[in-house]
Amino acid sequence: MVRVKDFGRRRCGVGGGAGGRGGGGNQSAVAYEFESPSHTGTLLAGLNALRDKGLLLDVTLITEGQAFQAHRVVLASVSDYFRAMFTDAMLESRLSEICVGGVPAAGMRLLLDYAYSSRLTLNLDNIQDVLSAASHIQVVAVVEACSNYLQTQLDLENCVDIATLSETYSLAGLRSVVYRFMSSHLVELSQSPDFCRLSKAQLEHLLACDLPVNCSEADVLAVTLQWIDANLASLSAGQRLHWAQRLLRRVHLSEVPVETVVRGGQQCDAPLKRLLCAESCYKVGGFGIGGITNEITYFLPSTNKWRHLTSIPHVEQCNYGTAVLDNDLYVVGGCFNQSLQENIHPFGFRYNPMEDFWSTMAPMEQERCRFSLTVVGGRLWAVGGASEEGGGAMGGADVVGEGEGRGEGGCACECYSPLDDCWDLVTPLPAARTQHAAAACGHYLYVSGGLDRDTALCSVWRLDTVTGDWEQRADMPVPRVDHTMMLVGDGRILACGGWYEDADTGNRVLVDTVDCYRTDHDSWHTLTRVPTPRYHAGIVHVHSTIYFIGGFHSDAMFDRATAVVECYNLDTDEWTTGEKYPADIWEHTCVTLYIPRCRDDMEVMPSPPTS
Repeated sequence: MVRVKDFGRRRCGVGGGAGGRGGGGNQSAVAYEFESPSHTGTLLAGLNALRDKGLLLDVTLITEGQAFQAHRVVLASVSDYFRAMFTDAMLESRLSEICVGGVPAAGMRLLLDYAYSSRLTLNLDNIQDVLSAASHIQVVAVVEACSNYLQTQLDLENCVDIATLSETYSLAGLRSVVYRFMSSHLVELSQSPDFCRLSKAQLEHLLACDLPVNCSEADVLAVTLQWIDANLASLSAGQRLHWAQRLLRRVHLSEVPVETVVRGGQQCDAPLKRLLCAESCYKVGGFGIGGITNEITYFLPSTNKWRHLTSIPHVEQCNYGTAVLDNDLYVVGGCFNQSLQENIHPFGFRYNPMEDFWSTMAPMEQERCRFSLTVVGGRLWAVGGASEEGGGAMGGADVVGEGEGRGEGGCACECYSPLDDCWDLVTPLPAARTQHAAAACGHYLYVSGGLDRDTALCSVWRLDTVTGDWEQRADMPVPRVDHTMMLVGDGRILACGGWYEDADTGNRVLVDTVDCYRTDHDSWHTLTRVPTPRYHAGIVHVHSTIYFIGGFHSDAMFDRATAVVECYNLDTDEWTTGEKYPADIWEHTCVTLYIPRCRDDMEVMPSPPTS
């Protein structure tokens, strides 16, 4: 029997011991640390060999109908998903077969190869399967490798797909890189068919990033409008407008030249045009303390300020017809004073607010003032008024009274085609009148009230612009002269403002009601009463609000309410008082037009004096 000496109890050391200097003291043992550089490889090779031979396998993964056998310990070592599954008190920790839904089989096979070998070959054919599987079972190192690989492969042909992958699998770093790439190649990307494959949210994020782009902000606007036209056409009107608004507010319109915004707006449908251009209330001409003016001003709701815009390119005039067609303002006819003589003329002017440009148009067949000018069916319809030829109401010296329409008298009418730039006489209204009002509904033109010589009228006539036939409709509740008619939707036409003469006293009476005509019922009813009835106020309908601007209480020179603005909300049936107009005004007209939202360089009118 071999005896082994017990070294465990012997104390070894270096140097002198208790026996004195140089004696036989203890000596310490030298430790030896061994690390095999091939151990990791050997371990993985051994585990992989066990897998290949089907030895010690203790779990089977099922996905897409395919089975993959593995060792729980290997899966738990590389995957947070499996580590939690096998170490917590989960049902799967006791199962020999586990279904892994949502993981592509091709990706699972490659991940298992990686788990047993630490090697993985990525390419564009397998990257989505691998990324899907690695993200699902939480193999972080592989997810990062996929992200890095995709960054190296980024180009114009796949950037949209890579952006989608980065968002699907929450790869923040990759997402940042791909959107920076798209921004720096925005023009080239917009010319690619893949550009229209960007989702609404992706384009919004691209615009919102404010990353450096390889083009001007005008190009950004053009690219955005291009995408909107291609991708939002199939949406409902409400959804289309909603998303267009979200996208366009990401464009810095203040950095885009006005003419570029104009061109963009002209290529859009009306709802989209409103996003590029603000719908504004325009005050056209009229009288002030300094006398007659041709000045046109507008109110920008975003700033709550009135601004100077332009002036009618004619000698100071009044009593002309105004209308808006295709966002162009038409100012036609009217009269002016020359050597104390009133001169009535047939000439017209057209103003494009988008380009801030005036142009002339063909003169009417007959000069006229105090007439109505209305848009129906893409054409302008001029009805009645006063003329130097007739010396009074257009159409003759005879006045048609209670039997109006039965006599030979009539009211000359003509219509203007912008495409042909010409006027044509049309069927005359069978009743002479001036200082009346008109409104359009569908292809019908409604004409109400006015004067026949000195008689205030309450009659209403309707012209079928297709057949050219006039027919009389239900009378207004009261006569009206110098009033306004407007269509407010759903076949409702409102009559606002105006006056008539008291039969007993001969005095003028202001009409304080807003009366509503139902075109489907041919009937009238009173909608509301104006808090401050006025002569010659500018009355205009913007969205759901009717604005009463300026005017005066009576003929007395100092009995005026000329700066007051009152607003009636059709939805709430409520009246409010708005900011006063910056100056006293009356006998003006008001219209609505669209102006580029980026136009903020016009002179602001001074605030009205406080009373």
